[in-house]
Amino acid sequence: MLQAYALPCYLKTLGHDVQVIDYRPGYMTERHRVPSRYNHFGIRQLYLLAKLPEDYGGWKRQQAMMPFFKRHMPITSDKYITIDELKNNPPQADLFIAGSDQIWNTSFKNGTDPAFYLDFGSPKRRISYAASFATTELKVGTVGFVKQKLNNFDAISVRERSALTLLRSLGHDGVVVVDPVFLLSAQQWDRLLDENEPTRDYILTYDFEKKNSPIGNISQRLAKLWNCSIYSVSPFKRDYADKSFVCCAPDKFVSLIKNARCVISNSFHGTAFAMIYGRDLFVVKRKDGLNVRMLDLLSRYGLDHRLIPEDVSDDRLQESISYQPVHQLLNDDIEFSKAYLQRQIDLAK
Repeated sequence: MLQAYALPCYLKTLGHDVQVIDYRPGYMTERHRVPSRYNHFGIRQLYLLAKLPEDYGGWKRQQAMMPFFKRHMPITSDKYITIDELKNNPPQADLFIAGSDQIWNTSFKNGTDPAFYLDFGSPKRRISYAASFATTELKVGTVGFVKQKLNNFDAISVRERSALTLLRSLGHDGVVVVDPVFLLSAQQWDRLLDENEPTRDYILTYDFEKKNSPIGNISQRLAKLWNCSIYSVSPFKRDYADKSFVCCAPDKFVSLIKNARCVISNSFHGTAFAMIYGRDLFVVKRKDGLNVRMLDLLSRYGLDHRLIPEDVSDDRLQESISYQPVHQLLNDDIEFSKAYLQRQIDLAK
């Protein structure tokens, strides 16, 4: 939600009319399709009942997102569910941008959805901004599809340097730009926040692991060393946290990072916002293998040492980040990324 907000927000500051296509395919909105082996009525009902807690949790998180979505997202009046609807009644614009995050991750259905390769409409120009494959190789059987659909683009930019290697193996080239959240300064993000938010002495964890996460052990050790609290943002309530934010709105998430003493996460955007606000941070590897995004980000800005194992020493846990060289290099990359966008806008006039 935050990266989807950031790119239109930045483009609007340049004086452009910007809309986000309201595209919600069935695979994103249908919580559970019952596998064919469960088609017997009784088994089907048991399957749906077993999934009820997950559905309810997803519904609650969606409800937490909606106020932010309605206030800040410039959505098209037309709603689309299929690629055919997009082709039959495409939005009218000079420039189409396939924006960012894991839109080309072929482990998910969106990675093989022609919509995310802008396979519709007739704009003057099609580009990507900070698109991510999220992995270093495509899912078996998808290479031909991705290679062909990338021909739609007049210019390609990606978020990770590892993606350039993957692009070139497919016969395409591109440039690396910063994630959209970096296009807005800390002061611009502050405009979303509640000025009366109380400051607490706490460590913030942003944790996607379902159970036995090393983040719990690491944060408890650091909280004991610093004699401070632990706050958690997660899809689940965390027993190790003094306070858990399970259904956390996007602006609350930013506020929690801004006011934290340290951020410990296995999330790209948890790491990104910690960098924006100059917070001490640590990154713990994810078991699902989606680590390349964080590794690229950390290594680019000389923060490799903030990727830590569970048995990290107490001394290393208490080391602070010197942000001056980090922000200097980050600012250079932000200016390059803004120039890329401006160049593509000029070519679409």
